[in-house]
Amino acid sequence: MNDAEEDLETRIATAAKVPAENVRDVFGTYGLPLTLTPARPRGIRLHRLRIAGVRIGTPEPGPFDTTFHFTGGLTALVASNLKGKTSVLELITWCLRGTPRDLQAGVRQWIRELDLDALVAGQPVGFRLNVTEGEINSGVLLTAPDINALGTLREPDPAHEVTPILRASSSASFAEQAQAFMLDRLDLQPLLNSVKQTSTQTHGWPSYYGAIYVPAGGDKVLLGDQTMGGLPGRLLQVFLDLPAAATLTRVKTAHDLRDASAKRRRTDAEGAFQARKAEREKVEADLAVARSQLTALPSVEPGESLSELAAEAARLAREVADAQDTWEELMRVHRRARLQRQREEKILNDVTESVTARLLFHGLDPQACPRCDQSIAEDRRMQERNNHECAVCARPVTGEDLTPEEVTSEAQQRLGDAQEAETTAHEALEEAETALARLTQALETIEDRLRRAQSVTQLPERLAARESVLRLEGALSVLPPIPPEIADDPVERTTIKILKAATEVLSADSTVAAERLFRDVNEQIVQLGRRFGIDSLEKVEINRAAQLKVVKDGGVADSFSKQSAGERLRLRIAVVIALLRVGAAHGISTHPGLLMIDSPKAEEVQDLDAHKLVQELAALAQEDNLQVLITTADAGLAHDVLHDDHVVEAPEGRPLW
Repeated sequence: MNDAEEDLETRIATAAKVPAENVRDVFGTYGLPLTLTPARPRGIRLHRLRIAGVRIGTPEPGPFDTTFHFTGGLTALVASNLKGKTSVLELITWCLRGTPRDLQAGVRQWIRELDLDALVAGQPVGFRLNVTEGEINSGVLLTAPDINALGTLREPDPAHEVTPILRASSSASFAEQAQAFMLDRLDLQPLLNSVKQTSTQTHGWPSYYGAIYVPAGGDKVLLGDQTMGGLPGRLLQVFLDLPAAATLTRVKTAHDLRDASAKRRRTDAEGAFQARKAEREKVEADLAVARSQLTALPSVEPGESLSELAAEAARLAREVADAQDTWEELMRVHRRARLQRQREEKILNDVTESVTARLLFHGLDPQACPRCDQSIAEDRRMQERNNHECAVCARPVTGEDLTPEEVTSEAQQRLGDAQEAETTAHEALEEAETALARLTQALETIEDRLRRAQSVTQLPERLAARESVLRLEGALSVLPPIPPEIADDPVERTTIKILKAATEVLSADSTVAAERLFRDVNEQIVQLGRRFGIDSLEKVEINRAAQLKVVKDGGVADSFSKQSAGERLRLRIAVVIALLRVGAAHGISTHPGLLMIDSPKAEEVQDLDAHKLVQELAALAQEDNLQVLITTADAGLAHDVLHDDHVVEAPEGRPLW
């Protein structure tokens, strides 16, 4: 284990508060490097391009076989519009990128053979493609000890040590293998980012290639040709060789996905727990209601005829009513007999003790005045007994008490008759009461039998209630038990901690390095921008997201996207050259040093602006060992600025190839 690896491993372990072996395990699981070694040289140099095929459907149909040779510095491809300038850049792109970026379908149909010789990170590489109807039918990458050894060879030649690196049998196969080869040779890693924290998106060599084939000025991306996933910033960090820039994106993506997955799993488990709990509670509540409804229904027994019982109940009800009437009548008779007996007792007592009573014995015994119906007060009766005054008229009662014994005897006889009548009435009342009680009991019995018989009519309801209970009991029995609340997985928790700590450590390293490098990059961009003709440029500030703040015109600050198309193109070129200059000053590998720009003059307002841009670009290409290809329809511009050996020009009105 080297010192750099140990240092990073130890720092991550310290930040995550875990043993170092846990860091090694996690990084090994994700295939992440713990070694932060400087990038290898990434240079790309074009030497030869050959295009062969058959042109059809144009003013100049027929076979063609054209070869271009490239040197260092700035080379201009000059031809009239629609005469093949841009397609040269696209065909170079097809070889280097694995797929063309914007090659016209008609042009693809013309190609039969496409060869490109280039130095890739110092290794001679020959791209040999055979094309049919716009698609690769076979392809091979050759390598040799020297770039010139590749010559015109299209197949391996062991005698000259020309050997194959890869072979492809289709466009898709060539694209996949060529892109993997370029990443490996240029010491680049795929750039990853998470998509909505559910999946990863991988950006390979084509995303890096956007920093070689510079977009037109109208494009608002500072570096590369894509904005998704923060690619411009990631390209900037890689090309500045910030510590583990590509590794940082992989670590951060791994952390985001793992953390989001853990959170989703906990959320799903909690949701399942709550759903299962709610489902069980609902079934239990429904079962309790069903059981209560079943209990409330009367039990059903084998019953009697409902109609017969109803008729018998009706008959007994009538008899009870009649018996009740009889009992009430006999009760009234008994009361009258008792009252009569009580009166006779009083009369007997009176005639025994009072002469007046004996004299009035056979007279009326009114209870009220026969004229006014006023009740005779008790004191009047007392006056009658004690003072011999009539209780009705208050006159003295006179006469002789001739037969006291007869009166007393008659009163006794009348009392005896009254007592006998009361006894007879009482006996009749008791018989009637007994009969009423018997009939009432019989009616209650028959009504109970009737209720039981009526319960048979509720049998379907009871069966339905019972079925509901059984169904809910069955549903409850097959419900899975409520799962326990999910507990944190200690391995997952540790993994997330380590990935988070690694993200923070690598990000801190990158930030420290970026502060120093970005200061130098900003200075170079300003110098280069002024050389390219942005005279009012005062200051720029680039950040790790490849966002550029531009200050000009007396301190007015604005974003890169708000600049004119010509200024954006100048600044985009300035950024690439600044990366190369700062990389050289700090001894780090940065941009591959190859730039392709399609029609830079198209973004200019005045010819003078285009001359200045191309002139300075040519000078800088020589100063900084750049290889730059531009296209233009202005032959005068090319010849004014460049030597003839740096101008590839088509005859007037003829195609470039």
